[in-house]
Amino acid sequence: MKKEFVVIGLGRFGGSICKTLIEQGMEVLVMDRDEARIDEFASIATHAVIADSTDETVLKSLGIRNFDHVIVAIGADIQASILTTLMLKEIGVKRVTVKAQNDYHAKVLRKIGADNVVHPERDMGKRIAHNIVSKSILDYIELSEKYSIVEIAANYHLAGHSILDLNIRAKYGITIVAIRRGSNIIVSPQAGDVIEREDVLIVIGAVEDINRFEKDLLLDK
Repeated sequence: MKKEFVVIGLGRFGGSICKTLIEQGMEVLVMDRDEARIDEFASIATHAVIADSTDETVLKSLGIRNFDHVIVAIGADIQASILTTLMLKEIGVKRVTVKAQNDYHAKVLRKIGADNVVHPERDMGKRIAHNIVSKSILDYIELSEKYSIVEIAANYHLAGHSILDLNIRAKYGITIVAIRRGSNIIVSPQAGDVIEREDVLIVIGAVEDINRFEKDLLLDK
């Protein structure tokens, strides 16, 4: 069954989300105050509306509460982002994801009921920094302030050793939840599984533990 989404704000972040959702076969309504942006996405999105998302009457008239998920991707106007999020939750939208400009903005969004708060610039900065420091870090996804999931390309420190030999969980407190080997995924790998040179490990754990593991076994030296 297709899910129905609303994307409010069609800057680079909101526009990218819209295009990706459409590519995945989803129904997407886009909203922006900028007519030029709406014209750009009118032929891509399911519906495109020039409107002010801080106008509660507009939100209700569009039946926003009936959509599965609303993404508030408003750019620099923090006040509009907060007011829009507040009204969306008040009219009963099931799930609201909001782009935060900074930590203070994020704190306010959580207090008024945002279901998910994202920091695209900050998170991308972290991913790039980890990749610059170690080419073994392929992706770095922050689950919370304390926990992350990391994709790690097996290097010479890891390849040829079994999970038991490396004893990663005991030494670092992190868990290998899956191994991607070519087109195959090994879910919940066993202690005796040997890591191969082209493997990609999906690891979950506390940020400080992942950092210790990265420093000991992954940093380019």
